[in-house]
Amino acid sequence: MNQFNKEILDALSSDSKTSLKDVFRNQLEQTVNTLLQEELSAVLGYQPYERNDSSSHGDNARNGSYQRTIDTEFGPINITVPRDRKNKFRNALFEPYSRRTDTLESMIIKMYSKGITTREIADLVERMYGDYYSPTTVSNITKQVGNLVEEFHDRTFKHSQYVCVFLDATYIPLKRETVEREAVNIAIGIRSDGGKEVLDFSVAPNENGEAWRELLESLRNRGIEKVQLFIADGFIGLENVIAEIYPTAKFQRCLVHVLRNLTSHVRKS
Repeated sequence: MNQFNKEILDALSSDSKTSLKDVFRNQLEQTVNTLLQEELSAVLGYQPYERNDSSSHGDNARNGSYQRTIDTEFGPINITVPRDRKNKFRNALFEPYSRRTDTLESMIIKMYSKGITTREIADLVERMYGDYYSPTTVSNITKQVGNLVEEFHDRTFKHSQYVCVFLDATYIPLKRETVEREAVNIAIGIRSDGGKEVLDFSVAPNENGEAWRELLESLRNRGIEKVQLFIADGFIGLENVIAEIYPTAKFQRCLVHVLRNLTSHVRKS
């Protein structure tokens, strides 16, 4: 077994209980919790790390939190819902007793998708919060969310090399003027220590080569210099795009997709 194969096997076997779906679910969970904190900050008028000056912010303040579990497209997520001292804060992301959200994850995925404009972010925030808060509060939330989205897509990666990067597109319902199933292109990296992370993702009406090209070029420009192996489905043209941007990388067809294609052509007894 050469060193390349050993590193691949070590990375894939490390923390093997964590699936790629779990990685993306964790990213969603983190984002929802961040949005809840930003929502309360906008209502109170100050950030958690700022001193609460009652003369400028009133006598209301943060007062702990409680836990919730919400079912999403990617599995259950654990939510820490913040409280305020006067018990006036009512988060607008989900109903008080709801255990399932059919639109929250699609809203957040669209909000964090690569290439979204400031105006589109504002529209999404308005749809999420507009019936609950004043235009000023909605504007403050929009500003904070815009900063978070920009930081996510512009961040420089701490690691310049990855043993493996999974590329996959999953279709979920995203609401614009109407509800349509659109492709969420996801890049998940695996480091030599076995750690997994969502590198980036984008949304397109359907899976296409140009969307993958833009995403991979962004990864390279933000510091990912070398990837030993890409694993993806058999989307036509993707292997050529990878070869252009990461010419030394190897490519492997995802075995799950191969098996699905094979079984679809096997006659059922």
